[in-house]
Amino acid sequence: MQNNRSSLAALTLGAFGVVYGDIGTSVLYALKEVFGTGHVPFTPANVYGVLSLFFWTITVIVSLKYVSLVLRADNNGEGGLVAMLALASQSVKDRPKLRAILLLIGIFGTCLFYGDGVITPAISVLSAVEGLEVVAPRFKDWVIPLTIAILFGLFAVQKRGTSGIGRFFGPITLVWFLTLAALGIWQIADHPEILTALSPHHALRFMLVNPGTTFIILGAVVLCVTGAEALYADLGHFGKTPIRLAWFTVVMPSLTLNYFGQGALLLSNPEAVKNPFYMMAPDWALLPLVGLATVATVIASQALITGAFSVTKQAIQLGYLPRLQIRHTSVREIGQIYLPAVNWGLFVAIVMAVVLFRSSSNLAAAYGIAVTLDMLITTVLTFFVIRYGWGYPLALCIAATGFFFVVDIVFLSSNLLKFVDGGWFPLAIGAAIFTLMTTWKSGRQILHDKLREQSLELEPFLQSVFDAPPARVEGTAVFLTADIGTVPNALLHNLKHNKVLHEHNVFVTVQAHEVPWIQIDKRAEVKSLGNHCWQIVLHYGFKNDPNVPKALGRLRELGCDLDPMATSYFLSREVVVPTIGAGMAQWREKLYAQMHHNASAAADFLMLPNNAVVELGSKIEI
Repeated sequence: MQNNRSSLAALTLGAFGVVYGDIGTSVLYALKEVFGTGHVPFTPANVYGVLSLFFWTITVIVSLKYVSLVLRADNNGEGGLVAMLALASQSVKDRPKLRAILLLIGIFGTCLFYGDGVITPAISVLSAVEGLEVVAPRFKDWVIPLTIAILFGLFAVQKRGTSGIGRFFGPITLVWFLTLAALGIWQIADHPEILTALSPHHALRFMLVNPGTTFIILGAVVLCVTGAEALYADLGHFGKTPIRLAWFTVVMPSLTLNYFGQGALLLSNPEAVKNPFYMMAPDWALLPLVGLATVATVIASQALITGAFSVTKQAIQLGYLPRLQIRHTSVREIGQIYLPAVNWGLFVAIVMAVVLFRSSSNLAAAYGIAVTLDMLITTVLTFFVIRYGWGYPLALCIAATGFFFVVDIVFLSSNLLKFVDGGWFPLAIGAAIFTLMTTWKSGRQILHDKLREQSLELEPFLQSVFDAPPARVEGTAVFLTADIGTVPNALLHNLKHNKVLHEHNVFVTVQAHEVPWIQIDKRAEVKSLGNHCWQIVLHYGFKNDPNVPKALGRLRELGCDLDPMATSYFLSREVVVPTIGAGMAQWREKLYAQMHHNASAAADFLMLPNNAVVELGSKIEI
């Protein structure tokens, strides 16, 4: 019992830094942007109305939708849009057209994550450093260079992993939330009546009196739920109970107290609207607060970067991105990975955002469309999961998701007003990633079909070979093939050029599935083909690390005993040649060919020993 309690406490503490880092830093800019739009006349009644809108937005979107509903839709304990997509597609697998549409919608939502992943660190770190302007206006010219320097430092240390410093994320973020609560209480003490804004009638009155203004400012109100998607995405790391416990005991109360404290400050000092968060603090606490806020935003950005690595790896496993170099930064934690291409690509895009928009207020205009569209996609996928996956009655499913669908549509519609002012930026990033993903997926299918047309059936081919067998050499040859039961090109080339066959021949197909994990006891299917030949299918989930030598090493009891020192791995490497005609558009075929050429080696991705790999290539026209 004591161990369970300590484990729960540790997971809850960890959730503060990883799960709630983003939403915890939204207090830096959210309320400032609502009143900074110029659409809301500054009156006490409007302050009460806006605060009530904030509280009920957080309650509806985070507490009710994500914490209460979406967290229930776990895929073997895993969460996030990729896990939800896999769950939804499995739920409608007997409806191929609907499944294809859901896959496209879900993949587009995953692509939008990258757009959000550029805007969120940029606006968070920039808004924290902008506190220096409150300390002394002369620091204004240092804000952007210092922001870029902090971001560079953050991305430069990624290759070392975060296992060493990660243990401090939770405690530091907890201190941050307690600081938010303390600042809020200090201001609320002067205007305790501000707490009446907890009543929804203030929000309703504001919406009824100012319907047009309400619609416009919802694009800024949504800033208060920045990072809500992380609740679901980090489900597999922490579990439902720690995430819910952290939210209801510390995070939500701290955010509410701080927002209401900012509102109390505005009642007594309307001039504080230019930066209400920092102006809540006494002068002596400003510099320490800027430092703590900067550390909190760096931690929030770290969680998002780690999420980008994880999502990219999952997309690769599901066949939507080419193989990329993946480095494991911890021998203890399998989730600690580093992808150089993703790391520096994100950094360049974030720096572009900082330089292009130059202030957190301008970045706030870019934020919203991508995240609200992601929220809408999550709601849609949730409907199909609970209707077709869980088999709940249609009326109940519509009731459970319909309300959130309307809320998401309203917030998305409001944010579309910001398209010209910057909303296009994360959408452009998402669209570019979506083009890459769909091109890669389609190209792989075309290449697969071409190879399938030219392939021979494995068992009849082996039978003909052993009717007049070539010379056999000692050792084991492992042939990697994409199709079960077909002859690998590498085998044909080996017979043609070397005119020999190994003593033992193993034909391995690696299959990725739309589930997060596949246990070791279900990893391999083995079929004996006679003459010391075996056909093996290795199964992996989209969060498993494919390790072919390790998987094959477990097959001794099945009669397939491989000596690692006498095993060679043969891979077929196709050179893709775009051609005019059937298939994709010419520019997409060229794009696919370039992606195929730049993909990291299959040997590295499958963790094959470098000194035992033989690659044999051929040209394929698509």
